Amino acid sequence: MANIPGAAQLFDELDKKLMVYLRDGRTLIGYLRSVDQFANLVLHRTIERIHVGDRYGDIDRGVFVIRGENVVLLGEIDEAREHAPSAASLTKVSIEEILEAQRVEQERKQEQDMLRSRFMKERGLQYMAEIGPDDMY
Repeated sequence: MANIPGAAQLFDELDKKLMVYLRDGRTLIGYLRSVDQFANLVLHRTIERIHVGDRYGDIDRGVFVIRGENVVLLGEIDEAREHAPSAASLTKVSIEEILEAQRVEQERKQEQDMLRSRFMKERGLQYMAEIGPDDMY
């Protein structure tokens, strides 16, 4: 097959299960149903996967339209290996549990940034927290 540059290469991925990492830090998994010249994507049977430490949870999202400029990374999921045990296996937990773990992790990071900022300010320096997905817009 010829090497087609740009968004046209995504046509080879139609009807395949993809993992898409977005600029806002979310990870989506779903079947690619449509793509256009701007790399806008339509995913079907989409889930949002949230990772915290060695745990993860999935939230059903259904049909999901993604603007192409928000895609950081995407790749095909090998469905044959998707559920096979691996050396770095993760534990699936309930939606409630993973959302609570995510909230606790975000609070811990904010507290850590506050302490770091206070420490730097006492020494006459200005601390700027790393730019995270929530700070991009």
